[in-house]
Amino acid sequence: MKNLLTGKTVSLIASGLILSSTMAFGADTIDSAFKEGKVSGSLALYGQKVDGKGLLIDGQGDSGFGNGNATVGFETGSFYGLNAKAEFKGNLDLGEVEDGDRENGAPFENNSLMTEAYIKYAKEGFALTAGRQAVDLEWLGDYHEAVVAAITAIPDTTVVLGYTQRKAESGIDLSEDFHEFNGNKGAYVIDVKYAGLEGIEFNPYAYSAPDVADWYGLKTTFTADMFGAVAHYAISSEDTQDDGSIGHLELNTTLSGVSAAVGYIKTDKDVGAGSMLAAEGDNISPFEDGTQVYEADARTVYGSLGYTIADIELGALYGQTTYGSTDDKEKELNLTASYPITESLVASLLYGDVTADSNNTDYSDYNKVLASVEYTF
Repeated sequence: MKNLLTGKTVSLIASGLILSSTMAFGADTIDSAFKEGKVSGSLALYGQKVDGKGLLIDGQGDSGFGNGNATVGFETGSFYGLNAKAEFKGNLDLGEVEDGDRENGAPFENNSLMTEAYIKYAKEGFALTAGRQAVDLEWLGDYHEAVVAAITAIPDTTVVLGYTQRKAESGIDLSEDFHEFNGNKGAYVIDVKYAGLEGIEFNPYAYSAPDVADWYGLKTTFTADMFGAVAHYAISSEDTQDDGSIGHLELNTTLSGVSAAVGYIKTDKDVGAGSMLAAEGDNISPFEDGTQVYEADARTVYGSLGYTIADIELGALYGQTTYGSTDDKEKELNLTASYPITESLVASLLYGDVTADSNNTDYSDYNKVLASVEYTF
């Protein structure tokens, strides 16, 4: 499930590491580093209601729950290039339609979790972070127990090198425990971004999960005044099954305040995206759910519109995925609205409607409403 309040950003980890390098050697003593530290966090209320049998509710019929969320983080100032951060998230059960909805529909494996706990070293052109940290790369997302380096010494280029062993997802709508990633073998990544040409960014990357698969991809993003495009293709070299692949093409534009996009996604005929999904992170599917986008022989077409009126950000997304040897279809509609009550207080609403072919026995048609109010500091 995508977080209701989080857009699809790429490589937050790199930008954070780069920013930290500008603060290196800032404090004269360890005490000063703590005194110059910054507290951040959020308070949020979240609710969801699902009508109809769906994967989100484990086939139990209509469901719903409410959750209260609090996040508190503290990051020290820099002392000889070193700084540290700790972040905690807590959740409060605010009620359920039926017993077990909160666990089946999210799930919430815990009511409190230390999501970040890392030490970072940074100097000009280089930064290294070790410990629990937020990661946002093409096939790695959420929180990881990892070691990650960002190198910016090459002009117009950012190189991210990393190794992750455990992963967790935690937000206002769910909270997992940290669990092993690919057993105790983890996964390795190299992600490169080159922006030396005006309006064009090249993003080649490679991942390796020992004894599972290696996968490689290239994402190219073109941006002009009123027009943009994304071309993305990735393939996997599998150890225990046929190789997988996925391709994505999107055209987008903004005209008179209206943003629009159309896209097409295609996976391998036999195994879909393969083991790339084992990394439990993706930035390709545009849908709230999109349960079939990465399946075998999945062909997805979608279109979206966005407009802001009286500070209310409105969005509409509709698409259809045709998949499998029998050309089953899944159609999904997402309607969103977001309103900044103040600079720090935002209310968001999402309505999702999924229609599935009747011969798909995994789940039937369903619709859902997600609502949240979040204050950040």
